[in-house]
Amino acid sequence: MNELKEQLLELKDRFDRAWEVIDMARKKAELLDLQGTMSDPDFWQDQKRAKQVSQTATDLEKEIKQWEKMHHDIVDTLEILEMDMADQEVSMREDIAGQLQIMEKTFRQMELALFLGDKYDTHSAIVSIHSGTGGTDAADWAEMLLRMYMRFAEKQGWATNISFISPAQEAGIKSVQFTVTGRYAYGYLKSEHGVHRLVRISPFDAEKMRHTSFAMVEVLPLIEDNLSVEIKPEELRIETFRSGGHGGQSVNTTDSAVRIVHIPTGIVVQCQNERSQAQNKDKALSFLQSKLQKYYETEAEEEKARLRGEYTEAAWGNQARSYVLHPYKLIKDHRTDFETSDVESVLDGDLMEFIESYLQYLQKKK
Repeated sequence: MNELKEQLLELKDRFDRAWEVIDMARKKAELLDLQGTMSDPDFWQDQKRAKQVSQTATDLEKEIKQWEKMHHDIVDTLEILEMDMADQEVSMREDIAGQLQIMEKTFRQMELALFLGDKYDTHSAIVSIHSGTGGTDAADWAEMLLRMYMRFAEKQGWATNISFISPAQEAGIKSVQFTVTGRYAYGYLKSEHGVHRLVRISPFDAEKMRHTSFAMVEVLPLIEDNLSVEIKPEELRIETFRSGGHGGQSVNTTDSAVRIVHIPTGIVVQCQNERSQAQNKDKALSFLQSKLQKYYETEAEEEKARLRGEYTEAAWGNQARSYVLHPYKLIKDHRTDFETSDVESVLDGDLMEFIESYLQYLQKKK
């Protein structure tokens, strides 16, 4: 039991230091302010803003409760361990050991919040995936990545919505864009930005040869309030077209899909999965606003090229992460050098170890 107590005291020390950093009083004051806004009689007049505020309040309340629960769990478990050791039954010791293991894993994820202090980290995210070099295998790889991120978002309790998808001819997808709605969605998913390389035995090769394929992942914060970038109507070219691929009853029946080109930068955004042309236009403009905000804030030319939509770099020599399924199994992030052989779990959405290593890598760079 002494060993368990030492482990718990170490966890308590980490928790106490983290508690000071996160400033719980400020978080509670922010929640009270949001709840005051929601109690306004005219709150639901603006449905879009109301949903954003409500979601932020829900996520913040969940975060506060998680930290308070962890505090109570640590205190309660410590009180049990400080009882007379002779009275501790073997079964109770096993229960405490199991509980401590769960607490350690939970708090390790909570600690990530300490690394999420950048400007847009608390925002929701816009994720785009584009197949690169590799033909049908690359299109299939892009669809595998889409599934991986959807599963990851599901595990975090975040909502996802596909706004645009372009199926490939034989299998997989050429490109897809979707939103991930939840507190810290961008802060977590920004680790995924870059070229992802897959090495495997191709299921599309009759000779069962090993193929290498690439996909580009772009992650942007969803920025909808307090925007400093002005979009002038005369700088836009707005096109409508008939939706294709997945969608509801209206897909393929009307020219409801919208593509917007920002002429000065060449940035292109599009949306097809809303019910009407007007809704698709509103969402596309929201995406353009986010993309322009990041475009004008960055100084690196190669990053601006990616934001414009030039994905020719999704090829050899530029990968941020490699996924090798044959002749051995290994996933390695080339920025952080973190790697794992548990490829099945990662492709099923278990990305936290990669995210944690990337956030630590960013912190060291600062």
